[in-house]
Amino acid sequence: MISKVFRPLTAAMVVACALWAGQGRAENPGGDTGAYAYRVQPGDLLTVSVWKEEGLQLEILVRPDGEISVPLAGEIQTAGKTIADLRQEIAERMKGYIPDLVVTVSAKQLSGYKIYVVGKVGKPGEFVLSGRVDVMQALSMAGGAIRFAGLKDIKILRREGGAERAIPFDYTLVEQGRGLEQNILLEVGDVVVVP
Repeated sequence: MISKVFRPLTAAMVVACALWAGQGRAENPGGDTGAYAYRVQPGDLLTVSVWKEEGLQLEILVRPDGEISVPLAGEIQTAGKTIADLRQEIAERMKGYIPDLVVTVSAKQLSGYKIYVVGKVGKPGEFVLSGRVDVMQALSMAGGAIRFAGLKDIKILRREGGAERAIPFDYTLVEQGRGLEQNILLEVGDVVVVP
């Protein structure tokens, strides 16, 4: 029998483990190339290191144009690439210069994953995230909808291939446990508009 002292702690540990297990799949800045792999964004701070090469232990900020500069590898475009993709590209470009090359790339600070919530919410603005969130989570982060908000007419604005599209979201349905397919994971740059 679990004592009263440890019962809350045990529940908290179960919740923490569940969140940790879910985050590993969703944000995964380590290199998964699947659908949930994190894509490097402008503003991210990366660590690049080459084993046994002291001069190649670098912290690199991804520029607004999406490029990074790496000694011996040159200019590299990061747009749409995962950490694993970058590690592979840097190693490929350096292999002619360094024998037995081992390159490590990691994300030190993920500042580029931003979403925006605007309109009739408690705290509208820009949100920098460390992992993916869905629409309901974003609304919660923004302080929830305020009085007279058009909860049936929320839109998610998303840019795809240079064109912008509006994805409808009916909060009242999701609140009732219906239409849950609307509660999509947000992508970098998405804007949630609460009229």
